[in-house]
Amino acid sequence: MLGPVETRSVSPVFVGRTGELDTLNDALARAAAGEPQALLLGGEAGVGKTRLVEEFAAAVCRRAAVAVGGCVEIGADGLPFAPFSTALRLLRDALPEEFAAAVAGQEEELAGLLPELGETGPGRPDERGTARLFELTARLLERVAARHTVVLVLEDLHWADASTRHLLAYLFRTLRTGRLLVLATYRADDVHRRHPLRPLLAELDRLRTVRRLELARFTRAEVARQIAGILATEPDPAQVDEIFERSDGNAFFVEELAVAAGEGCCTGLTDSLRDLLLVRVEALPERTQRVARIAAEGGSTVEYGLIAAVAGLTEDDLIEALRAAVGANILTATPDGDGYRFRHALVREAVADDLLPGERSRLNRRYAEALEADPTLVPADERVVRLAGYWYHAHDPARALPAILDASVVARRRHAYTEQLRFLERAMELWDTAPAEVRDALRPVDYTDVYPPCGCDPATTPLRYLDLMAEAAAAGRFAGERERALKIIKRALRLLEEDPDPLRAAWFWVQRSRVVQALARGDGWPELSTAQDLVRGLPPSEVHAEVLAEAAGWSMLHRPGPEAFAAAERAVEYARMLGAREIELNARLTLGGLMVDAGDTEAGLAEMSRVQKDALREGVSGVAGRAFVNLPSALQAVGRSREAVPLLREGTAFAREFGLLDTEAWVWGNLSDSLYTLGRWTEAADAAEHALRVGHSARPQGAGSLRLAQLALARGDLAEAARHLATAGARYGRHDPVPQQSLRVVRVALGVAAAEGRILDARAELRTALEAGFPPGTQRYAWLLLLAAAVAEADARTLPAAADGRAEILDRLRETARGLTTGAPIWLAHQQWVQAELHRAEGRDTAEAWSRVVAAFECLDRPYDLARVRYRLAQTLLAEGGEDGRERAAELLRLAGAVAGHLGARPLGDAVARLAQRARLTLAGSPRQAPDPADPAEALGLTGRERDVLRLVSAGRTNRQIAEELFISPKTASVHVSNILGKLGVSGRGEAAAVAHRLGLFPDGTLAAPAAG
Repeated sequence: MLGPVETRSVSPVFVGRTGELDTLNDALARAAAGEPQALLLGGEAGVGKTRLVEEFAAAVCRRAAVAVGGCVEIGADGLPFAPFSTALRLLRDALPEEFAAAVAGQEEELAGLLPELGETGPGRPDERGTARLFELTARLLERVAARHTVVLVLEDLHWADASTRHLLAYLFRTLRTGRLLVLATYRADDVHRRHPLRPLLAELDRLRTVRRLELARFTRAEVARQIAGILATEPDPAQVDEIFERSDGNAFFVEELAVAAGEGCCTGLTDSLRDLLLVRVEALPERTQRVARIAAEGGSTVEYGLIAAVAGLTEDDLIEALRAAVGANILTATPDGDGYRFRHALVREAVADDLLPGERSRLNRRYAEALEADPTLVPADERVVRLAGYWYHAHDPARALPAILDASVVARRRHAYTEQLRFLERAMELWDTAPAEVRDALRPVDYTDVYPPCGCDPATTPLRYLDLMAEAAAAGRFAGERERALKIIKRALRLLEEDPDPLRAAWFWVQRSRVVQALARGDGWPELSTAQDLVRGLPPSEVHAEVLAEAAGWSMLHRPGPEAFAAAERAVEYARMLGAREIELNARLTLGGLMVDAGDTEAGLAEMSRVQKDALREGVSGVAGRAFVNLPSALQAVGRSREAVPLLREGTAFAREFGLLDTEAWVWGNLSDSLYTLGRWTEAADAAEHALRVGHSARPQGAGSLRLAQLALARGDLAEAARHLATAGARYGRHDPVPQQSLRVVRVALGVAAAEGRILDARAELRTALEAGFPPGTQRYAWLLLLAAAVAEADARTLPAAADGRAEILDRLRETARGLTTGAPIWLAHQQWVQAELHRAEGRDTAEAWSRVVAAFECLDRPYDLARVRYRLAQTLLAEGGEDGRERAAELLRLAGAVAGHLGARPLGDAVARLAQRARLTLAGSPRQAPDPADPAEALGLTGRERDVLRLVSAGRTNRQIAEELFISPKTASVHVSNILGKLGVSGRGEAAAVAHRLGLFPDGTLAAPAAG
């Protein structure tokens, strides 16, 4: 339309940025090789981010498909996912066949991101809809980039709406394949301490897959080259000095100052940035200034037709004004040639800020009226949202309220819940100022979706303020804006105190319970209890069923037992009566888990399996995801780990397909548990790392850390175990001690303390758990904790510091064990193991008792546990003596040592080796170590047995104690001690210990460490 225009202020010479271009080209090369790349490009306003991206895109456009999308300024008014929508349109145009194949069959779901693909589905809104959209977007990009290199550029993240930020974070965390480079830019000086982009940048900084570039200002030499390019002549050095000093190397300011100097501008530019940005706008003809002011208020990009409708100029006058603005490099035409935008956002901000309040309202009204008169002036997918923004800024509540509510529905259908929340907050802000006849014409059926019916016909009943609050509370929870959601919920509950409505109040209390738990402000039970009190005695309703289902689910985790069972049964009954299928499935899944906990194992597992199949068949992804967590966990609880693994593998794929990050993290954590049990420790560690990596919330990440702590403890890396344990404790928090988490934390903490010889600290951990008690259904965690405590006491039997209080601890362990169920073979095996360890702690364990424990574990698929109890049986057989016992002990130690070596269970392996050495057993297949000529013990002529005896002498053992530990007679021990004293040339045991210490013969200071914790 305009033809060639003058762009003198943009230097034709691209200055500097060699290092940044090298980084971008390196990332492109990696992407082309099939390794997805992610880069963040930051810098202050005007430093040259866009120019760098343009130069890079121009250079690679023959090698890659480049798709650029920009964030809309004022994100709350902008279209959700705006940069992604724009970029994907360009990608579709560049690679139409690949794009069509990638979206085939998923058009309805992806329409939330690219509306022209079709109408979005009418599914019930929840956070899973967003997750599914995000996952489909990631897979779309991976498929399109499978054979073609794709560069996806997202500009101006500092203006990004929350949905865009969340989607970008998801992509950066989950993209794994494809020839894809994602490049996002942001204005660093705008990202203040409370800017919503700041947490995202911090999160992305922790990802090893994301690189971050900060664009620096130009040096004086670079400024000189830029000025020369702009003026087409070599500048005067004094002029370069002045411009460099005033611009401080900012590329945009250099341009403005260079043009002003070149035109002999003598307006006396002030140090005010705003004056600097406006100086060339104010030099334009009045009509052009007027068009610039109109464009500044229209949005980041304004269509030509819309500008024409608002400006009211003849076509010739408008084109002349636009030509002048483009020629002065104030405005630039959009790539499609249908609209205009300011060449630099700073100029637009300055022009918009210069508008008078009344002028701004009038312009927004004219935009709204023009758009209502001709909706085709803007793209269809932007119409509703932009109209809402125009009417809101026009300060016309009667027109703004319905427009904003329409925009909130669009945002909800696109799973852009943060934007929906913002629109609903604006609607609540305008509610009292809008005319009554406007409010009365609004209907809940048009604008609300998550709020359950409470005895009224939504098609004929006017929309209420409480309906808006309910929709906003749900949107806030789905979007992760929990503080805002909680504020709305509290205000709603205050209103309901003045105008009681039990069902509505109960619904809000359930939401409050969920938000309080998510915010780590409590366990959520007081809120659920209040909701139960409100619905008690009322006729069955969907709200009633949801309250009962939530209460049952909470109780299953915190206080499983008869009350939880009854609540789950009533929730199922009510939900079936009302046809609330999702609530019914959730309650049935809880019921099945409670049945397993209560000992009705087969029936409970069967019910959980039926729920999983029903949820998958009916597309209830939230319940299906929960079933992939709970059903394998129940199988693991009763010792059926091998059955759990394939289900968990399927669960990771399902959760990933639907973008359920926290669900996927829980599944990975449970998979780590099952693999650990089956002796597949390398895979178990990988699964735990996956839980850490994909978890969105703190608790599923804490589960990953705790699994890694357990592995590190079993492998003997106590520092690593303590580190992961601290991380797990921090992520779990102390506000809501769920037994399945808190008992595991105590068990690992107790194991670490015991392995470090801190038996009193280990007892303190145990007492904390014993005082809290073990609710019904927690036996799977309780048995393991009691076992760890019994092992710790038995290993510390010879420590003088452990004698005090041991009897009381052992009595408490026995008493607690008597109260735990043994209804599954694994629990019975643990009961026998605990009993054997308690006897060992008292010095009265027998080979017969350990044989029963070994026999119990030989029937189970737990190689590490079997190796541990085989070691204990071998230890007891050697103590009891007899040639047959030695032969059997040797075989047991060989088997235990092989497992320990395969798993990397160093404490167990070391204990096996020491026991075999002390008993003079040669284990088949054990490597023989060559003698060390530099060994001072050998230099002194000490035999291997004498070295063992000297170690015990140094530890303060008597001859009788030495005999017991080395399975020899006291007389033989006495002979060895005499020989040692003679070879060392000392007169007593104390001097012998001093010599051993001085020579560093026994740096660890002990003979026998605990076998395993």
